[in-house]
Amino acid sequence: MNTAVAPKVQVPDVAGQITYAMRSMGVAPIPRNYELFYEAYIGSNPALTRELSALGSQATQAELDALGAQYFTSSPVRVVDDAHTRISGELDGLLRILKQEQSSLESYTRLLGETHKRITSKSNASVELIENAIELLSQATGDTMAHGERTVEDVVQRSQEMDQVRKELDEYKRIANTDSLTRLSNRRAFDERLAAVFNNPGMRPVTALLLADIDNFKKINDTYGHPVGDKILATVASVIRSNVRRDVFVARAGGEEFALIIDGNTPEEITAIAERIRRTLETTPFKNSRTRVNYGPITVSIGICMASSAEDAGELYSKTDIALYGAKNAGRNCTILYQDGMQKDFTKSWLIYKT
Repeated sequence: MNTAVAPKVQVPDVAGQITYAMRSMGVAPIPRNYELFYEAYIGSNPALTRELSALGSQATQAELDALGAQYFTSSPVRVVDDAHTRISGELDGLLRILKQEQSSLESYTRLLGETHKRITSKSNASVELIENAIELLSQATGDTMAHGERTVEDVVQRSQEMDQVRKELDEYKRIANTDSLTRLSNRRAFDERLAAVFNNPGMRPVTALLLADIDNFKKINDTYGHPVGDKILATVASVIRSNVRRDVFVARAGGEEFALIIDGNTPEEITAIAERIRRTLETTPFKNSRTRVNYGPITVSIGICMASSAEDAGELYSKTDIALYGAKNAGRNCTILYQDGMQKDFTKSWLIYKT
């Protein structure tokens, strides 16, 4: 019996494409430039994409850095380096405090030993000597206790400073993983979460990836302009977020495409969730409250694939994209669940932040 073998999907080397584009434009292949071109490539920030394109093939490093400063509030390298410097400084200070405490305790221990010898010596039975020794011990004990209290205060302060640095890093990571327009997770966070799906094989049968793409979005931008398109993207994001559980991971995967990773549901339940999102968007009014211009109806096409149908994150993204393509090809504004045998020519892939 002959068994048909599905052709191997060719996933483009996105990193290579971005590097090639930078080389073609004469841009230095340094990390901060790569970050600019990566964000422009995936389309998560249309304004950045437009401004980078407007620089043309003769962009200077100063112009690229100015663009980076405009769209990226803090350089990842700068933030991490600053945190490293601050933590190193606090640790050095903490080590000095502990060394001082050790030296103080060693001195106090020597004093106890010497005083003990004097008191217990048969040749030193003088009451005055004993009184002086007791007074000396009392003063030394008080000084050592006071020093210990200051040490505790200093250690607590250093610990609080390091905890503050940790909180700042956590907040930076949250901001770095958030799409500025929709307030959803961005592509970087999505790629990390998608990879994590395959860390727990037991959850794969009840975990799904959904890709929802706004129908005819280019026409909307061309007709009404990018500011209107941005408002529609933000509204669609809000509708999607409000129609799923709080624990569902929702991201803007790029351009007008949204990704959802849903745990703990059957394919039938996942499909029902997707249909609820689709129907809600279909009936949501998209009007300008001032001019009364109606931009709608706004619809989405949705592709779904269960994690159990894929061997890794790249394959899961690819198969979900096949289902999304099928929804577009079926007339848009519908939901398609991936089935074995579906095929398409790929123009996208799961991108490069694989953990």
